[in-house]
Amino acid sequence: MSSLLSVSDITKLQMVKYANLGSLAILVFDYCITFSEEVRWTWFKPWDVPRIMFTISRYLPFAGVGMTAYDALRVSNQCASTVEGYIIHVICIVAAESLLVVRTWAFWQKSKRLLIGLLVYIVLSVAGAITVDLIPTMLIPGEEPPPGTCYFESTRSAAVVYMFLVVFESVMLILTVYKRFHNYKDCQSEIIVTLYRDGIFYMLCILAVTLANVICEGALPSAYSNMFDTLQPVSHSVLASRILFRLRQSNERVHEPSMSVTTLDTQIKYLQPSSTSMSGMGITNEV
Repeated sequence: MSSLLSVSDITKLQMVKYANLGSLAILVFDYCITFSEEVRWTWFKPWDVPRIMFTISRYLPFAGVGMTAYDALRVSNQCASTVEGYIIHVICIVAAESLLVVRTWAFWQKSKRLLIGLLVYIVLSVAGAITVDLIPTMLIPGEEPPPGTCYFESTRSAAVVYMFLVVFESVMLILTVYKRFHNYKDCQSEIIVTLYRDGIFYMLCILAVTLANVICEGALPSAYSNMFDTLQPVSHSVLASRILFRLRQSNERVHEPSMSVTTLDTQIKYLQPSSTSMSGMGITNEV
């Protein structure tokens, strides 16, 4: 793409800007319709790790997505600083993925080996993704944004960054499916079913958005590179919030309303699935 944009390129960039503004609208709309659930299920709960991660993934995207929307609507020829937006973007995704790790950890009866392995894997993945994103070398051949310009575009290396997310989310998906059919195959406990069903739906949706970003960043013309840039943290925020709400709602139907997710996770630890068969009612009673 030359420094002087064609009408076709301008149209593509305009579509990308509209898509990012649409993601901001989704975030605001979802917050409005789920605010009452947030008040009920989180405001008067202890400040445990899930609630801290929830708060970060719930509210920080407003800042990150707002900054991206401002950048998309910018008409000045001066380049806006994207460092703050980049940092917020990374923190939002890490916080939402941390909720996914907590949920997977609980589903695995709070396995210390799994937790340590996942934490090490997260650190290595984040470090690798940031390194790839910051190095000037072009890792994927193809059209790049014109140097020295401030168009609303990303480099091809961003596709590699999203590939790190694809691998991580695929690992979470495999761990959940394996545990469900290996240990909880015959379990009909509402909490276990909620953990599994919502977790699978969440991971499939997030994986679809991440794959879409890989395609836009790595295969499509550079004008489309930021098409789903804000949709990534928005989808994480929206789905992670709903999973927490549904989990606590299911927990309340089985236990007293004041029980926190941490207490639930602690009791899931003591679910000892039989290697042959398992009674759903028995599991519910043990929880």
